[in-house]
Amino acid sequence: MIRRRAVVSGEVQGVFFRDTCRRQAHAHGVKGWVRNCPDATVEAVFEGEPRAVEAMIEWVRRGPPAAEVSRVEVTEEEPVGERSFRVR
Repeated sequence: MIRRRAVVSGEVQGVFFRDTCRRQAHAHGVKGWVRNCPDATVEAVFEGEPRAVEAMIEWVRRGPPAAEVSRVEVTEEEPVGERSFRVR
């Protein structure tokens, strides 16, 4: 079990980033959350099996079709036992 936090910059709000991220996380069996931030970034936390979490990190580097991702900052964190994936 691993946990990663991603902060995604670019044209990432108002393009269904959060809802699409939620659907992708469910498909990969990843727990955590995603939210819009006041600085126009999207922040997401992914927790699960390493391969699944890495797949989500790769997904946020592209985002949904309408997004234009310019930068992704990823940090490692200790797992906390997330139970679901939710949009905040």
